[in-house]
Amino acid sequence: MNGGALLVVGEVVTDVVVRHGSAPLHGTDTPARITTLPGGSGANVACWAVRSGWRDVRLLARAGAESAHWHRDALLRAGVRPVLAVDKEVPTGTVVALVDPSAERTFLTDSGAVLRLSPGDWEPSLLDGVARLHLSGYLLFAGTSRATAALALREARRRGVPVSVDPASAGFLAGLGAGAFLDLVEGVDLLLPNADEARELTGLPEPADAAVKLSRHVGRVAVTLGGRGVLLAAGGTVTARVPAAVVRAPVDSTGAGDAFTGGFLAALAAGADEVAAAAAGCRAGAEAVTTVGGRPA
Repeated sequence: MNGGALLVVGEVVTDVVVRHGSAPLHGTDTPARITTLPGGSGANVACWAVRSGWRDVRLLARAGAESAHWHRDALLRAGVRPVLAVDKEVPTGTVVALVDPSAERTFLTDSGAVLRLSPGDWEPSLLDGVARLHLSGYLLFAGTSRATAALALREARRRGVPVSVDPASAGFLAGLGAGAFLDLVEGVDLLLPNADEARELTGLPEPADAAVKLSRHVGRVAVTLGGRGVLLAAGGTVTARVPAAVVRAPVDSTGAGDAFTGGFLAALAAGADEVAAAAAGCRAGAEAVTTVGGRPA
């Protein structure tokens, strides 16, 4: 791995993963297997980057006092250096992930402390020794956390540190507006939407067309397509189509995109070209869907 750290500015949340064998029955009981795990897109990316070989990975996030120690310990065990601001007024964010028999997930999200990550939680020294800044797009969906993300982005630009951004949620993007989001991320080095997010950001139904359009706005684009792999684009052109890795027994797709991002960024940092890095990301994503929750087993 080349020198320099990865700093993720994002979130920790408590994931409640509900795996149900049949569609939930209205007004009565549905059998399910329920697991509570540490999660959060930013935290998941950090953990997968470590799993993929990046030795120095740091995470800035905000957690409620009731579970901050639990989240910090989980990150340390995963090899991530956590910088957790502790919120004494609002609990840690919680996501209920409803996972159907095909392993597809639907999220119910209580952002909790996530969107209260404040400018006071940021220090420019967090970028000391950092080779890449990765921003979780969830932070852009509320004023306080958006201001914090903007501070980090400005300091990274000032220092010449490349920045990647995950748009995070097609549903939340619709609320913020594509134009507002794209204004915030204009000129970043790398944008990592999934197909639904790429469509929401461009209004174009075809992921390849959306990738091309987005690649005129930022340096590079990697659009994840689930079981169909990933599209890479730069400068208004699709540069590669990388197939997905084979998954023989999918369990839970929660965090698959985060795993791709962590694996992709770690491979780039190790000197891989974009196609090889995307293949590494696809392998991490395939591993993710064979385990419950959004982090490496």
